[in-house]
Amino acid sequence: MRTLRLREHATSFGVALSPDEVDELRRTVSSVDVQPTPGLRHRFDVRPGATVGIVRLGDLSVEIQPKLPIRRLLFLLSYLVDPKGWRPDETEVDEGADLFEAVIPAFAFQVYRALRRGVLQGYRTEEDALSVVRGRVRFDDQIRRRYGRTPPVEVRYDEFTEDIEANRLIKAATRRLLRLRPRSLASRRSLAGIEVAFAAVSDVTYRARDLQEIPYNRLNAHYRPAVELARLILRATSLEVGHGAVRGMACLFDMNVVFEDFVVVALREQLRLSTHTFPQGASGHRLCLDNDRRIRLEPDISWWEGERAVFVGDVKYKRTADALGRNADIYQAMAYAIAADLPGALLIYAAGEREQGVHRIIHLDKVIEVVTMDLNARPEVVLGLVQAIAERIRALQSAQG
Repeated sequence: MRTLRLREHATSFGVALSPDEVDELRRTVSSVDVQPTPGLRHRFDVRPGATVGIVRLGDLSVEIQPKLPIRRLLFLLSYLVDPKGWRPDETEVDEGADLFEAVIPAFAFQVYRALRRGVLQGYRTEEDALSVVRGRVRFDDQIRRRYGRTPPVEVRYDEFTEDIEANRLIKAATRRLLRLRPRSLASRRSLAGIEVAFAAVSDVTYRARDLQEIPYNRLNAHYRPAVELARLILRATSLEVGHGAVRGMACLFDMNVVFEDFVVVALREQLRLSTHTFPQGASGHRLCLDNDRRIRLEPDISWWEGERAVFVGDVKYKRTADALGRNADIYQAMAYAIAADLPGALLIYAAGEREQGVHRIIHLDKVIEVVTMDLNARPEVVLGLVQAIAERIRALQSAQG
């Protein structure tokens, strides 16, 4: 198998690709820019965007490495799935590993830790036709299907079983990773061991839009990190990509989404606020720019007291060729401040994407503050930056009280 190694936002020149591979790479990774190399036939200059991970296209393996060190990206993912129980030793990784190979030990660690108490069991509602009554009789179905005659009896009952949604998600993520053929023998063995542990669990094929939230309680809270990482993996992977002669599989993480999700979760933890009070994308609330309430705005971060926003902001992990994109970010933040009738808004960038500073908007008496987070720093330093930003947000919110 040929391997093409790329790096986020870095151009690789003169890459040999077939026309089918070019088409499928563009289709599979929409953020990648593929242009013919001047003066060379069948050679291309390839520049990935902020999507990182691995794509298998026929006999071509495309590995897109993040600009962050792998261990720093694993910290972001580990914190996302377990902000209260995250530990630094969970993100130790071989510096030579690619992202896909590094995710597998992290996933296996969480799953085996969850399995210390055994495979989780729970109640699952079943509907069946039985020779004896079990649970509750479905009288409407009994009359419609059996004309009221018994047996069999149409019943609904709760089954105590390992075949529950949390276990199905973990098993599906395990099988998805195995299908991508990890190189490491240790990784393959770890995933095979997980498959054995979940042998009694149904095989379910999930699409990203089908992934439902799992309700957690004191009985299954120890499963949360493993299940949430499984959901992340299932959102990032596709069993089959491509529509032409070249078909394959992919495991891709959008760094824009990872960074935004991390910032929202980390700030929410620092501020000790609920998802309703400090939502992502103003979920559950309505913020509009016009009197007719037709122009709806969805700031990445906001703080609500009832139906009034007392703080708004946006999170940006991006790289643009010139200042225009950054100016658009200022316009966007300004619109949030106007719609919320607030003195200003906050923009949070990954370090290196924009300088920190304060922009005072003429004629409008609005202030847009820009802060940055250095994701290359050690986890405790990153969390310290989050705490400092949280304190600034609290000060802005208090000023509205």
